[in-house]
Formats: sequence, C-alpha cells, structure tokens
Amino acid sequence: MLKEFQVHINKRFSFLKNGKLLIAISGGIDSVALTYLCKSLDLDFALAHCNFNLRGKESDADEDFVLELAELLDVEVFIQKFDTEVYAKKYKRSIQMAARELRYDWFNELAEQLEFDYILTAHHADDNLETFLINFTRGTGLNGLTGIPEINVNIVRPMLQFSREQIEAYAKANYIKWQEDSSNASRKYLRNKLRHEVVPILKEINPQLLDSFQNTLEHLNDTADIVEESLNAVAKRAIVNIDEQGVTYKVAEFKKVNNPKAYLFEMFKDYGFTEWNDLVDLLNAETGKYIKSTSHRLIKHREFLILTDCHSEQDEASFVISSFDEKVETPLGLLCFAETDTVMDNSKNTIYVDREQLNFPLELRLWQKDDKFCPFGMKGKKKVSKYLKDEKLSLIAKENTWVLTTDNEIVWVVGKRADNRFKVKDNTKQILKIELK
Repeated sequence: MLKEFQVHINKRFSFLKNGKLLIAISGGIDSVALTYLCKSLDLDFALAHCNFNLRGKESDADEDFVLELAELLDVEVFIQKFDTEVYAKKYKRSIQMAARELRYDWFNELAEQLEFDYILTAHHADDNLETFLINFTRGTGLNGLTGIPEINVNIVRPMLQFSREQIEAYAKANYIKWQEDSSNASRKYLRNKLRHEVVPILKEINPQLLDSFQNTLEHLNDTADIVEESLNAVAKRAIVNIDEQGVTYKVAEFKKVNNPKAYLFEMFKDYGFTEWNDLVDLLNAETGKYIKSTSHRLIKHREFLILTDCHSEQDEASFVISSFDEKVETPLGLLCFAETDTVMDNSKNTIYVDREQLNFPLELRLWQKDDKFCPFGMKGKKKVSKYLKDEKLSLIAKENTWVLTTDNEIVWVVGKRADNRFKVKDNTKQILKIELK
C-alpha cells in the first residue's frame, strides 16, 4: 500500500509534500496507518488528538497511546480534552455531532494559530460508502450522494481511495499497533449498523462493491457539476440585490424553469428549509407571506423573494438620548444632533425640527403596532403601520424601521418621514438638525 499511497500523493496531492500538515489522530487503525504512511514519505506533520471523555479509561488509554506514538516517531503532538456531553446538552446536539463540532473547531484553531497549511483526516473508501448509505436512508439531494470530498478548504483526505481491508493489511504487514474503540462494535449508531449488518451483505452480492461505488460517485459528481452550472446560471439571473438585510431574488426567473421545485431546493437547501411544497407555493403567494426555517426566512414581496437571516430580526432594543450634544451609534448608523441657523429641505437622512418642541431624553426604538404620527406635509395622524404599507416596504424593511420620539410622540420615522408637529415654523427660535450618517 505504501507504493500506491506514494503514487496517489504524487498524482493528486503533490502540494502536501511542501506543506506543514496536521494529522487528526484518534489512535485507531486508520489514523495510525495514515501517520506511518506520511512518516514513510517524510512529510512535515504534527499530530492532533481529541479526548472526548466519553469512554472513561479507554479514552485516556487512547490519549496515552498517541503520546507514546508521537515520541516513537519523533513528531510534535497536541492533545485537547473536551466535556463532550456538557457541550451536547448545552447546544442541543447529538453526541456525535457535538464531537464533530468540537473536533473541527479545534483543528482549525490550531491550523490558524500555528500556521498549518492542511489538516489530514484518515477517511477511507468504506467510510465514504457508509456516509453515502446514511444520507440515502435519511433522504437527501444530489450533493448528499456525491461522497466525502477529498479536499474541503484546508481539510484533505488522502486515503479515500483505499479500503479498510487495504489499511488493515498494511498495518499488520508492518507490525503497526493501534487502539481498538469498543464503541465501534455497538449497533446503537446507524453507521455501525450499516458497517456490520448491511455493507457485508452488499459486498457478498458484489465483491467489487467499492470499485463499483467509486465509479458511481464519479458519475454523480459529473452530474453535480452540470447541476451546479445550471444552478449558477439561474442564480445569476434571479439575484437582483444583496445587502445587509438579505438576498433578493426575482420570482419570474424561478417560474421560467421547467422544474421550479428542484431549483428552489438546490438554491435554498443550505438554509434549513424542508417544506419544499410550501416554498413553491410562495412563488404565487401575496406580498408579506413567508416561510421560516430554524435559521432563515424566505419572504414574498411583490415580485421578489427575500432571503434573510432570522437573527437579523431586531430585538426590542431602544436608545436613550439625553442631550443634543450626543452622537448615538445605532443599527441604522450614527445619529447626530446640531444647532443650525439654516434650514434645508428634509431629506431621507436629515430633518430640521423646532428644538423647543423636544423634551429630553429622546428615545430611538423600533416602531410598534399602535404607533401614530403626523407625516410631514400632511394634516392629521396616520398609523405607522399604514404609512409603511402605503410606502410598499418589504416585511424586512418594515421590521427594521425605527422611530425617534419625545414624550412618546414620534418626531421622525427615521430615514423616511419627519413628523409635522415638530417642523420649523416662522416663530421658531432654535433649529435642531438631526442627521443619520
């Protein structure tokens, strides 16, 4: 296997020969074999081991083994202990997902701080098949069936073309020792059930299963490239604006394609949406309708869809302004107050008011359901909600509308319209300029 591995590195991963590498090592046969292979090729690497404290003395034994291996091979080693169960409970993750997040976050932190070029993991062909089957059984799109990527940013998996059988043969032939993880024998995890119960049957049906599977992956990845090219073309036509509020898509571009549902799925699958029929229905919904995932919203506004992060929804925050000498940093920008002798026309970001009509402190806050004001240049009051509707603002723009008040009376719907009651008159003695920069 060493010769095959060397040819493989020279052909597909020659950049590793000049890089500073960090090998993720558990102590199991796969990562230990990868370590010995890299040592045989005289690559520049260090080891990184995670102790997740999930298997008691066995976890500590793995840590000790890795430390001894590092000393044997004369390579640098980094060890990190995690309270995995505490993390999983706090962030509502499965143990496996918690371990994955902790592991990769730490690897990337090490890589950044110590300037490692690449992080190597020991995923192999059987892992790839198991991942494919896991995604298949749970339901997935095309990307879930294209396998584990060999290179993902700075993560490199140089053993994906080799089978578990090849790795075991190499380890035994070279008298390499490794640690056995007892949890690998448990059937409570889906991966292990597939590994011990399903994959052996598939290999019995087709002894060349891994070769056939690799050919299938190549075809699926070729198809994925075609899908990506088509998707990018539609996205280029559909996206009309990207700003701090979100991404705006033209509905008409989705209606033009033969299968809108498929394009919507591929376009928005990474944002947590799962109810694809509801998303298709949104194309013909009335303005203001939206669907929500755990992290994002997709809102229908006139002839557009607006994708926004749920976390961008404002809290019930407010800012208290004690005097016009203050400059207030707000979510909208810097709010400034200045006395002036000259009055210009009110604009989107600047208004002029009668200073004596204001009682400090002023308050800057999000508009509320029952808010009313007297729009500048008009007689009588109007609900802010009605004003925003008449202005044909999107739901996101409405949610991000702030008002400046004095004694609970609106002075300015910020960035939109001043209140008529506070305008500068002929008998005004002090003129205050309020500007949003």
